[in-house]
Amino acid sequence: MAKPPGTRQSIIDAVLRIISEDGIAAVTNRRIAKEAEVSLGSVTYHFATQHDMLRESLLHFVAEETRRLTELADQCQTDGMDIDRASAAVDQVTGYTQTGTRHIAPFELYIQAGRDERLRTAAEQSFAAYDRLVTRILTGLGVPDAERLASSAVALIFGLQLRSLATGRPAEELVDAFLLLARGAQNA
Repeated sequence: MAKPPGTRQSIIDAVLRIISEDGIAAVTNRRIAKEAEVSLGSVTYHFATQHDMLRESLLHFVAEETRRLTELADQCQTDGMDIDRASAAVDQVTGYTQTGTRHIAPFELYIQAGRDERLRTAAEQSFAAYDRLVTRILTGLGVPDAERLASSAVALIFGLQLRSLATGRPAEELVDAFLLLARGAQNA
C-alpha cells in the first residue's frame, strides 16, 4: 500500500490542481488549504510566500515530467522504430487524445519560470528531457541530425498543444504534424 503524501506534498499537489483548473491567480492560501485538506496554518508553516509555493510546485512538476520523459526515452528503442511506434510515442508524450485543464498547468508554470530566473534551470532540464525523447524517436525514424531538429519538433508539439488549449479543439493534427516534420527531415 502506498504511503499517503505528507502535508507539504499535499499542498504542492493542491497548488498544481488549482493552477490547472483556474490559473495562478486562483492560488490563495485558503483555497490551497481547502483543496489539500490541511489547516490554513499548515500552508503558511510550510511555505513563507506564495512565490515559494509556486517555485516548489514548478520544481516538483519538472522533476516528475523529467522522470516520465526519461522513462519513455528509455523504453523508446531506436531499432525497429516505424511510423506507428513513433505516433504512439508522441501520443503518449503529449496526451493529445486527453482533454482537461490539467494540460494548462505546464504552460502556466513555464511562464512563471520566465519571470523567475531561479526556475529557469529546472525548466531547461524539462525541455532537455523532451529533446532527448524526441531525438530518440527521430533517430529511430532515420532522420539525419535528429539531435539538431529535436528542439524544433518539441516547439511544434508545444505550439500545437497551446493552440488546442486556446481554441478548445483537440490537437488531433499534432502527431500528423510531427510525422510530417520527421518525413521532411528524412528526405532533406
